[in-house]
Amino acid sequence: MAYYEQLLIICPLIFISGFVDSIAGGGGLISLPTYHISGFSPHFSLGTNKFVSCIGTIFSTLRFVRNKSYNLTSAIPSILFALIGAAGGAKIAVYLDDIILRYILVFGIPVIAVIVFKKKNLEKITPKILSKTRIIVYSSIAGLIIGGYDGFFGPGTGTFLILIYTSVLGFDLLTSMGNAKLVNLASNIASLIVFLIEGKVVFAIGIPAAFCGIAGHYIGSGFAIKKGQKIVRPMLLFVLTLLLVKLIADLFG
Repeated sequence: MAYYEQLLIICPLIFISGFVDSIAGGGGLISLPTYHISGFSPHFSLGTNKFVSCIGTIFSTLRFVRNKSYNLTSAIPSILFALIGAAGGAKIAVYLDDIILRYILVFGIPVIAVIVFKKKNLEKITPKILSKTRIIVYSSIAGLIIGGYDGFFGPGTGTFLILIYTSVLGFDLLTSMGNAKLVNLASNIASLIVFLIEGKVVFAIGIPAAFCGIAGHYIGSGFAIKKGQKIVRPMLLFVLTLLLVKLIADLFG
């Protein structure tokens, strides 16, 4: 496939991916297959995708930070333990067939989708009165488990983080999204360093695609901050459905 043909396929889809990812996570479900159909090998698809998504995530994260939509008491331990979890998850992936996790998710995602659907108002949830110690402990556990998932498998990591922060820790929607972005950015940077060292990033495609990703992340995060659950809740359900379809296709295709 010619270079300009690759750009014509990749750039619009990366914009959409960035838009979705900035709101509900799961943008990799759109972006990663985009590189595959454009003729990239699996390793270069992963590396280039990580480069583009990392740059885009920086911009959407900064938008949430400027809006003060985060909680550092929760975000910092989540970030630290997510890095540990991601390293452990990647290690486990070397020895354990990911088919096991795929089966677990195929049955678990519909349950999560029902929970999201039944929560009629994600913004005005009942506040949880948690001590600082409990916030740190729960955030650390969430970071470790979801970071491990990210290292082992990955798709939908941001989505699961948002759901944990709203449902378990009781944060409002925008705070949950800001925390999720900070944690996801940390794990993205850690992964990108590895791909850069291994030389698995195609910069000729990655750089122009990154500009499209930045635009998608910037516009999407603006929508999320202004419109809240009106756009976030449907997008969460969309990402969960997309992830479920992909898992079923991989298992039975």
